[in-house]
Amino acid sequence: MSRVLVTEEIAESGLAQLREAGHEVDVRTGLSPAELLTAVRGAHALIIRSATQVDAATLEAGTDLIVVGRAGIGLDNVDVARATELGVMVVNAPQSNIVSAAEHTIALLLAQARNIPQANAALRDGKWERSKWGGVEIYAKTLGIIGLGKIGALVAQRALAFGMNLVAYDPYVSEERARRMGVTLTDLDTLLARSDFITIHLPKTKETLNILSAERLAQTKVGVRIINASRGGLIDEDALADAISRGHVHGAALDVFAKEPATGSPLVAMPSVVAVPHLGASTTEAQDKAGVAIAEQVQLALEGDFVPFAVNVAAGEVSNVVRPFMGVAEILGRFIGGLLDGRPADLEVIYQGELAGAGTKILTLCALKGLLSSTGHDGVSFVNAPQLAAEHGLTWGEASTVESPEYVNLITVHSGDHAVSGTVMTIGTRVETRIVSVDGHSVEIPPTTSMLVVRNDDRPGMIGVVGVALGEAGVSIASMAVGPDPRKGTALMVLSTTSPTPGSVISRLRDTDGIDDIHLITLR
Repeated sequence: MSRVLVTEEIAESGLAQLREAGHEVDVRTGLSPAELLTAVRGAHALIIRSATQVDAATLEAGTDLIVVGRAGIGLDNVDVARATELGVMVVNAPQSNIVSAAEHTIALLLAQARNIPQANAALRDGKWERSKWGGVEIYAKTLGIIGLGKIGALVAQRALAFGMNLVAYDPYVSEERARRMGVTLTDLDTLLARSDFITIHLPKTKETLNILSAERLAQTKVGVRIINASRGGLIDEDALADAISRGHVHGAALDVFAKEPATGSPLVAMPSVVAVPHLGASTTEAQDKAGVAIAEQVQLALEGDFVPFAVNVAAGEVSNVVRPFMGVAEILGRFIGGLLDGRPADLEVIYQGELAGAGTKILTLCALKGLLSSTGHDGVSFVNAPQLAAEHGLTWGEASTVESPEYVNLITVHSGDHAVSGTVMTIGTRVETRIVSVDGHSVEIPPTTSMLVVRNDDRPGMIGVVGVALGEAGVSIASMAVGPDPRKGTALMVLSTTSPTPGSVISRLRDTDGIDDIHLITLR
């Protein structure tokens, strides 16, 4: 059972899921930064939304933290870099509120075009101001979309239904994909000059901070209207206020601000600005989806499984073709770490068969994690394995080929002077992992927690020598495979044992005539 600290309101459906899994769910909302430092001690998971600041001090205080989960998309309030250094996984729920955010963007666009909030406020004050709050149609107007990801694409789909002309700037989207969405891709300067409305859908990074600066706002068409339901800080708010005051920008509709709460922002008081308090994900549906999604991600992290929405794991999405091989890849990494006797070396993983081209980056990461774990590194995770490798000056990579003469799929891990291959086999109704080659010797053996690899002269009696030594030590052999090498006159024994082989037995066998080398392999 793990302790899950929850510091903000999360859908009960998600919390119930964690409780049903046997975890202690500790809900403490409204914590001050100092109180959070105390509460996070002993927690294995921390679930937040946008208000809780998970800075370096918080992460360092949470010495037992395995995962930080943000029930939403943005991670502006999490020090992801420090979390990565500490081996803490950071996950979010990137698809939970995309529909709500897209609908909210359209609502803001329409409210800005027709001055709905201002007219409503005037009427509540007893004023019937029909002429003052006239608006514009959005039909046939040009909407510039900065960022054509999941939310931007949904906004485009909805804007097309209103008969808008769509242009977009997104260097990561192909022209063909944009064309299928009814969008014309263009550079940012052209988008600014052509658009009647501009909406932003970007993450907040060093590159996107103040992407609508004073200089870029000056490039926009006179009378443009700006919508931002994405992230605060993407617009230079002082420059926007100045552009609105001068009449260059007709108005804006803002859901997010650089500093929140934004009650003191000059933009909030401007008559032509529609401003709301970060409501993009504030729908019943989005909150429920975010709660369930983040509970699922946290649960996977606590179980040590791969988490699809981990933002600080160096791997892409895991396909159904790749997923069954994750355990195999880590076992092979651990196995070769045993052959290296605790001295890690550069790693290369070769994929053969159907796995080739199937998105195997996660498998290579699994192998690296296994290698480091079996060579004396405690606390290795999907998060910190690349960093630990870099600290030791280790390189790691992969290659693939569709040719696989003997197996449908084969993974071979190379490190130092060693190589180990494995696969997944279907035996009747069972799916089992097999190690099929060690250092060029053909073997076929199921991996177990304790194994031995013995390289010896290929002569009668050598198997008996090893068997007698293990038997005298009370170590039973569960299975065994022998791979001879007629060219060298040597053979390789790979044994699975029911208990670890004592060091004294390893030393005795290593000194036995005819045994060239012996390695204890621990796969746990």
